[in-house]
Amino acid sequence: MADEPVLIKKEEGTTAVLTLNRPKAMNSLNFEMLHAIKDEIENLQYRTDIRSVIITGAGEKAFCAGADLKERATLKEEDVKKFIFTIRNLMTSIQNLNKPVIAAVNGIALGGGTELALASDIRVASYRAVMGLTETRLAIIPGAGGTQRLPRIIGVAKAKELIFTGRRVDADEALSIGLVNRICAPEALMSECMAIADMINETGPIAVEMAKYAINQGIDTNLTTGLAIESNAYRVTIPTEDRIEGLTAFREKRKPVYKGK
Repeated sequence: MADEPVLIKKEEGTTAVLTLNRPKAMNSLNFEMLHAIKDEIENLQYRTDIRSVIITGAGEKAFCAGADLKERATLKEEDVKKFIFTIRNLMTSIQNLNKPVIAAVNGIALGGGTELALASDIRVASYRAVMGLTETRLAIIPGAGGTQRLPRIIGVAKAKELIFTGRRVDADEALSIGLVNRICAPEALMSECMAIADMINETGPIAVEMAKYAINQGIDTNLTTGLAIESNAYRVTIPTEDRIEGLTAFREKRKPVYKGK
């Protein structure tokens, strides 16, 4: 188990914790880890017992230090292209997962590590987290969606500054610019993420899936198209058993029990 590049654990309730498990390599991304994450994300897509996902890094130093540069140095040009294609598609699959994804950024998150956090829906960072898209300092650019997701999250001007300079930001600055949702003490990181996940898990799973879909698909369109997307997503929730359960529970003054049906 300790040699597995990715660990998956179902916590109490309906949250899965996916842990990048290469602490000696700062949880950097090599081909093996990319494929392992891909397999887990594909499995989670169809697990009805899971309603939220937390992604974090093993150890105390790093969430993910980006691409494994030792492996990168051995790759041929065509293999580098394959790596970029693989990681870009992986980040898209995380963004499009039909469940909310929370990034628990417990330490260094550079390059692909920040891009992994950007692909998540919610980002919580420990006080010792350091983030940044540092690729230009290696004479390349972010290749796993960083040039597209960062400006959408923190704004174009600030994203250009960070990408052009390759500058790192600490947890306080990450919070101030909207790169992360919350920051907390390292020892409280997972409990903070679990608290968010628990609140999500109390809601209707189909409703959350449709809300995520509407936000993701509508954000890059005009308002009229976005409203149409929202309307179509809303229609999916109308015939569900969960919607009736929500109304019934409200009338009976009790907590609803949603089944994702």
